[in-house]
Amino acid sequence: MLSAVAATTPVSPMWAATRATGIVALVLLTGTLVLGITAAAGLTTTRWPRFVSQDLHRNLSLLCVALIAVHVLTTIWDGYVPVGLIDAVVPFHSPYRTVYVGLGAVAFDLFLALLVTSGLRHRIGFAAWRGVHWMAYLCWPIAMVHSLGTGTDARNHLVTFIDVVCGAAVLAASLAWVVRRRDLQPNVRAAGAVGAILAVLAIVVFAAAGPLRAGWARRAAPAAPSTVAALAAATPTAVTPAAGR
Repeated sequence: MLSAVAATTPVSPMWAATRATGIVALVLLTGTLVLGITAAAGLTTTRWPRFVSQDLHRNLSLLCVALIAVHVLTTIWDGYVPVGLIDAVVPFHSPYRTVYVGLGAVAFDLFLALLVTSGLRHRIGFAAWRGVHWMAYLCWPIAMVHSLGTGTDARNHLVTFIDVVCGAAVLAASLAWVVRRRDLQPNVRAAGAVGAILAVLAIVVFAAAGPLRAGWARRAAPAAPSTVAALAAATPTAVTPAAGR
């Protein structure tokens, strides 16, 4: 993934770590969401009981948070872009790509809220926990748009494939939930199906209109540091940097 860049422009280890942890964190977040949806849909077997899904769901969530922390810290440490620690938790505070970095902060805050309330589930009550847990469905599309909008590898074929698989997995799990949850009102199930389809479709349209088009890095960040500009010039087709992945 990094070979095309490394051949022409030196890449900081911190920059490479930022990109790698961002991609892997998105995959883990997708897995966490898919496990949560399938468990809610009652898709369990004797070989894959519900408690296995719950344990894996929780462990993937913790690992995802750890990777996000590394993602943030390596971005700050590397210094390619003016992103500080406060920008990771305060939405739309960053001077660099305010919208897309801000969406990353929103996704991070939502994810932290999910973990904290899950740990306090017995104290705050099931109703409050369930209400907060619904935000998981917002966390994934926001994180995906952040990844596409600020990622250095948006046009890399492998990363595009990963994004497509993640989107397909979430959509398939959501539709399985709609089919399996016959105990819910038809309008609720219809709203779930339409919401999942529209969310994935909106991400596809955004990617096609923006990050997957040539020159996205320069249009999205005209004031990007010279290193990012050099990366953009060095990899016009295989990798289009849009710093922050």
